Amino acid sequence: MKYIFVTGGVVSGLGKGITAASLGRLLKSRGLKVAAQKLDPYINVDPGTMSPYQHGEVYVTEDGAETDLDLGHYERFIDEDLNKYSNLTTGKVYWNVLNKERRGEYLGSTVQVIPHITNEIKEFVYRVGKKTNADVVITEIGGTIGDIESQPFLEAVRQISLEAGRENSLFIHVTLVPYLKGSEEHKSKPTQHSVKELQGMGINPNIIVLRADEPLEPSIFQKIALFCNVKQDCVIENLTLPNLYEAPLMLEKSGFSGVVCRELGIDAAEPDLTEWRTMTERINGARNHCVTIGLVGKYVGLHDAYLSVVEALHHAGYYHNVHVTIRWIDSEGINEENAACILDGLDGILVPGGFGSRGIEGMILSAKYAREQNIPYFGICLGMQIAVIEYARNIAGIRDANSGEFDEQCGNKVIDFMPGQSEDIDKGGTLRLGAYPCEILPGTAMERCYGSKMISERHRHRYEFNNAYREILKAHGLTLSGISPDGRLVETVELTERPFYVGVQFHPEFKSRPNKPHPLFKGFIGAAVEKAGGGHERA
Repeated sequence: MKYIFVTGGVVSGLGKGITAASLGRLLKSRGLKVAAQKLDPYINVDPGTMSPYQHGEVYVTEDGAETDLDLGHYERFIDEDLNKYSNLTTGKVYWNVLNKERRGEYLGSTVQVIPHITNEIKEFVYRVGKKTNADVVITEIGGTIGDIESQPFLEAVRQISLEAGRENSLFIHVTLVPYLKGSEEHKSKPTQHSVKELQGMGINPNIIVLRADEPLEPSIFQKIALFCNVKQDCVIENLTLPNLYEAPLMLEKSGFSGVVCRELGIDAAEPDLTEWRTMTERINGARNHCVTIGLVGKYVGLHDAYLSVVEALHHAGYYHNVHVTIRWIDSEGINEENAACILDGLDGILVPGGFGSRGIEGMILSAKYAREQNIPYFGICLGMQIAVIEYARNIAGIRDANSGEFDEQCGNKVIDFMPGQSEDIDKGGTLRLGAYPCEILPGTAMERCYGSKMISERHRHRYEFNNAYREILKAHGLTLSGISPDGRLVETVELTERPFYVGVQFHPEFKSRPNKPHPLFKGFIGAAVEKAGGGHERA
């Protein structure tokens, strides 16, 4: 088994995740089995309790792990389902070590960072490869070289490189090459200092990936190769691109995967990127027409909070050969007086997931506007609950309908805990998480989209549709189009006679891929294109 470690230097946000994901796609296109994972230095056990403003969206795997958003990039690029062994945090490491210490598993030893913490990290890295029987394990280390909290992870992967053998391990370091307008030149010194810092920890990078906004001059590659002690063809250019799915093709122009295979002694076929290249050509061709989707949420100040939703919208746009323009709408700013003005001109309205009562009334007004104006509506998780509350209030006549999450004293909780649940529980890791099956009612929009009567989708929520209100809402025309196989849980609702007015309790965005858009997003954008008469001319 081969191990590839991806680190970052100079500044954060350089695209380590995209680099790792692109490499995964390239190696897979060579016929290799690839596993990917992210090591995050923060002390939270997982990102599940973090505000999206802190760390972007929480990505959920099939087996219910709440993980870093980079795992979404891995799945979208590599098209492999990841698992609970694909994301590790400092908090989880210490949690596991302390529990072992309490159980006496260290036989009275003094528990220390080395070897106990580093051994826990190493065991985690080894486990993901064994679990998936991978040929190559790509491990991204979060943060930036020099961060105090990253040091145990770097020491652990240094030890792995010794244990696995230098010939079976590879270090890729992603750095920034800034451009100074005053002197009109790129500067290599930040990269040199970052590599020196990494070498001080006992790690010599084999490949250096240079992030830049403009093409680099040849002298930069020569200088970095010389001063950082790497082969010249192991210095790879990584330019900022308008379309991130072009990254594997751009990196491969520098022979990225070939260099990796050579350095690791892997004898693999040339990469077959035909499908990926065709997809990017289709993406670049979808520029003449567009549809405008209103994304009505409470975290719109940080677009990464809805990263997978945005990508899934674009995937569906590629399929329909249109560009999806997103209008970011803060639900807190919507009221009775301005709703029509704010929501005017939209070809579709999407209300994504979220927690807490802030901005809820603005979302309800958005669902109402979409229903009354016959605008395609897509409610995801919280967005489904919003659609149910709005319908109960304005169609079924339950004027005080609400969710127990937003108003504990509400007399009509159409969304609430399931019987037997209690609100007196911890917040972390106690949601309904991961993949659950759902039976689809025949003749519905759900069946039209999926073409199937049984599906499986990923969940991340605590509150559910209150079964006490099933009959009254059905009697007033709301279709309960998806039910759990045991009949206990309402998973999807819709107005079947509309082109698209659907709410789902799960998160379909997590399973969308650029070359395989999710059926519900395809249906939603298809309805938006139809409303727009084929799409608007782009300026």
